[in-house]
Amino acid sequence: MNRWRLPLTVCLLVLGLAVPAVSTTSAHAATAAAVSDPASLVNPLLGTSNQGNTFPGADMPFGMVSWSPDTPSRPPGGDYAYSDNVVTGFSLNHLSGPGCGAMGDIPVLPTTGGIDGNATDSFSHSNETVSAGSYAVKLGNGVTTELTTTARSGMARFTFPATTQANLLFKLNADKATNLHFTKVSSTEVSGSVDAGLFCAAAPSYTAYFDMVFDQPITGTGSFTGGDSITFNTTANQVVQAKVGLSYVSIAGATANRVAENAGWDFNGTRTAAHNAWNSVLGKVAVTGGTSDQQKVFYTSLYHALLHPNLLSDSDGRYIGFDKQVHTVSGAQKAQYGTYSGWDIYRTQAQLEALVAPQQASDSAQSLVNDYAQAGFFPKWSLNSAETQVMNGDPGPAILADYYAFGARAFDTATAKADMIKEGTTTNPIRMGLDLQTKYGFLPSDGTYPKDFYGSVATLLEYSAQDFATSAFAGALGDTTTQSQFANRAQDWKNVFNTSSGFMQPKLANGSWRTGFDPTSSDQFVEGTSWQYTGAVPHNIRGLADAMGGNAKMAAYLDSVLSDFHGSGGSHADLGNEPSIELPWEYDYVGQPWKTQKIVRQVQDQLWPDNAANWSVGNDDLGTMSAWYVWSAMGVYPETPGTSDLALGSPLFTNVTVTLGNGSTISVNAPQAADNAPYIQSATLNGAAWNNAYLPATFATNGGTLNLTLGTAADTNWATGASSAPPSYNGDGGAKPPGPASGSTGPVLSGIAGKCIDDNTASTTNGNRIQSWSCNGSAAQQVTVAADGSLQILGKCLDIPNSTANGTLIGLWDCNGGANQKWTYNTTTKALVNPNSGRCLDIPNASTTDGTQLEIWDCNNGTNQQWTLHT
Repeated sequence: MNRWRLPLTVCLLVLGLAVPAVSTTSAHAATAAAVSDPASLVNPLLGTSNQGNTFPGADMPFGMVSWSPDTPSRPPGGDYAYSDNVVTGFSLNHLSGPGCGAMGDIPVLPTTGGIDGNATDSFSHSNETVSAGSYAVKLGNGVTTELTTTARSGMARFTFPATTQANLLFKLNADKATNLHFTKVSSTEVSGSVDAGLFCAAAPSYTAYFDMVFDQPITGTGSFTGGDSITFNTTANQVVQAKVGLSYVSIAGATANRVAENAGWDFNGTRTAAHNAWNSVLGKVAVTGGTSDQQKVFYTSLYHALLHPNLLSDSDGRYIGFDKQVHTVSGAQKAQYGTYSGWDIYRTQAQLEALVAPQQASDSAQSLVNDYAQAGFFPKWSLNSAETQVMNGDPGPAILADYYAFGARAFDTATAKADMIKEGTTTNPIRMGLDLQTKYGFLPSDGTYPKDFYGSVATLLEYSAQDFATSAFAGALGDTTTQSQFANRAQDWKNVFNTSSGFMQPKLANGSWRTGFDPTSSDQFVEGTSWQYTGAVPHNIRGLADAMGGNAKMAAYLDSVLSDFHGSGGSHADLGNEPSIELPWEYDYVGQPWKTQKIVRQVQDQLWPDNAANWSVGNDDLGTMSAWYVWSAMGVYPETPGTSDLALGSPLFTNVTVTLGNGSTISVNAPQAADNAPYIQSATLNGAAWNNAYLPATFATNGGTLNLTLGTAADTNWATGASSAPPSYNGDGGAKPPGPASGSTGPVLSGIAGKCIDDNTASTTNGNRIQSWSCNGSAAQQVTVAADGSLQILGKCLDIPNSTANGTLIGLWDCNGGANQKWTYNTTTKALVNPNSGRCLDIPNASTTDGTQLEIWDCNNGTNQQWTLHT
């Protein structure tokens, strides 16, 4: 059937097909050009002040090497503080934005004159040049250092004064590294290794190996406490070029990485290639309009969101696994990745990675599956190939579900699902307190229990969201049993919500509330308070609002906690840290989407300046906070982990176009977009009126066109109805047997007004067409809900004949108890789902023509898949 020629274009989106853009932009906006060189707008210095903890040096998307300067105060991860004016060295790897120090391995510092292992040198920001993929600075000693990278190697160009004592100091014991090795291999090559790690004082470590070659001969070597030095004579040629390979497997691996990725001596060409590599991935999101500052912050945020996780495998595919053995990537996987700040990235970054880099996200997903095979659990916060046990929760399954939901699906999903089930049902080092949650339905806060997990209330809320992600993943794979099992347990958050106080509270094992509760206290919470965590039910905000007493109560809570978003007094949101970042979007769920639009714009303006010296956001946490900004600037947000549901805000730009991995595009057009115009007045989705504060799940994976009319005044009528709220999931994933009671009979109404399920001509002939027809109350439209989950008309069953494929037509057949005659009903989406195929009962093309035969199709929340059962 040719779905491209249908007049009702909205059905194309919900049926999972790309749709030609339908532009309603103004003439002025239409002539504006999209950013063509996004890498040139990246300013890696943003985030290097206050607590951002990013780094400014040279790197590639998800690269192993990040060659970057370190400064004396060595902020965690990034090792560079914008307020410092001294460089201690240029090290080979870094973390972007964590709260604890790690990496910064094998720093190299150029000096002149005598060897001093404690040497540092001054610099000025006026002498720095930073961009995506390269870094340069002239130090006070007159040496200019220029850096660039490939994925697994780095290249440097050191321009010294003319001297016989041009030195490179290898400060191998930086960041408490031990077991230092350094060897002069030849007159132009050195190699070595260090043992490092100790992230947040955690015990797991790794070995970093390097091999460096030079285009000038080494004229001298030396050693000092904690390192070694080499010397060059630059009286004839002041430029010394270096190429270094990094590996976590061996020195041979480091050498091979360098040779495979940078065989020549073309520094400018290597730098250009790095710039082009960044343009390739940053260009997946093209923006038009906005201010210059907004464009810079946007692309710098997208850049920061795509630095991690990092390549672990060498160019030959070998890597050290969680079992400390050498493994080799195989099958469809191209590379192994490591370093997952799971507590952070499952909220925003994993989804964005899958959206713009589905191959890397698929490999990241397979990497997690490999980690489980080697360790018996998914990592929670891993550094390279070791678990640090930092933070709380069980985010691995949520990250996998996020990847899958946003289109990164080239991994072993069957094994992933089996591992996710094991992770959530058996004792392991990550799912701490599982036995207690199973026993009590919550995590007790008394006795010895808090020793078993970190923050009893916060951890239960994390587990609830992550259980739902497992449920969503299982449901997407057609496993409705697991879907229901985990969706039910995902409602355990209700056991720590006190309806009397309106807050999430710690509970004792005997079921009573812990005395002395203070909602501004962080006791039993993690990096937050009950004020900030009470809204942390991203999968069931409707249920939370109901528990509070309705939309008005929920909106009042949001009004109070978001009246300030700098975390003041513990009674307000902290939009610079993860536990609060979902809160502004929750107005969409309670009929006040204009407040989402307002608050999100305020956060963008106040916390995200184009100012390296005055960064206002907290730890970037390996791209999590940056990903929040990217999503919000596009005007959408992935509120519910494990799904591609997108809550709506409003975009900063007149156009945002995302090129998906399948070749389809997402287009968000907002001709009136301006900093003072965040309010949606009206919307169309693929040409049809759209009055919902969310986008259908298929928008993120199959593309579509959203046109928005924005204004400076709030429209308090747009998308405020109950049916306009984004989906919430209240147990069983919303699924239950199809009907109010087995044995009941009556019409089944379509979401397309006036249409009902109908047996063509009321015939009982096997194979007779089951169709959509104008509701008329005839016998052909009297559907009986049977106890076995079948739907019956005139004593026969709705049947899917011998196929689970999209487009299989529905007929009437003798009831036989087969899986092809069973249906479940999703109370949230109003879909009738066949568990055998995992697909929904569908009116093809959303046709309004009487006699259109029903089929099964991928579930997509379309009105042509919505059914109202008789009562």
